[in-house]
Amino acid sequence: MAVAAAGSGAPSAEGKGVDVRTRDRVAQLLLERGTATAAELGAQLGLSPAAIRKHLDAMLADALVEVRETPPRGPRGRGRPAKVFVLTAAARESFPHFYDGIATAALRWIAEHGGPEAVESFAAAQLSALEERCRAAMLEAGDAPIARAEALAEALTAEGYAANATTIASGGQLCQHHCPVAHVAAEFPQLCDAETAVISRLIGTHVQRLATIAHGDGVCTTHIPAPQCPPHNHTTVRNG
Repeated sequence: MAVAAAGSGAPSAEGKGVDVRTRDRVAQLLLERGTATAAELGAQLGLSPAAIRKHLDAMLADALVEVRETPPRGPRGRGRPAKVFVLTAAARESFPHFYDGIATAALRWIAEHGGPEAVESFAAAQLSALEERCRAAMLEAGDAPIARAEALAEALTAEGYAANATTIASGGQLCQHHCPVAHVAAEFPQLCDAETAVISRLIGTHVQRLATIAHGDGVCTTHIPAPQCPPHNHTTVRNG
């Protein structure tokens, strides 16, 4: 039972509503970003550091977020590690999921009677409609892998995956901040494998899955290697 701070009255119903709405915005932002510091959340939501910490403390108490430390950036790693916040599995469960316990039971039955190959076939079949919808949304994306990744991120976001694509030194990165089937894929990684194959086909190049929400990571991260430059042709000229 919560106890009001000394010298303050109990919060009004209106105040509680504001707190709940703000907390929902914090949760949605963490879902989209994967991780964020209190300062980043406050800047994004227009709240003071003290106000955002109040909400984060409440969410920590309710086991909706957890704190992780990241090493400081810099040549020698000076300074204290930055504290970032990430949604817990319990918090992710509050967002819409497209599968429930019966899906897990069905896959267990398929695995028992048809073996791993049957699960793989089922996973591929389940994602075929998603692949076609994303392909249709990417018609004007061109051939460049990064441009296609950006178009795919928009298509996946429309499907509820809260995705974004960024360019990095080694190529590109596609991040999905929500996985509608994470609780099922935790037991059946074939779903993640089939999704990775879909991403590869849609982008048009080999990709590598680096992290998945189903395995406990904050974000599903897929690396898109930079196109390799063709080797130079060396011609040896011999005199006379």
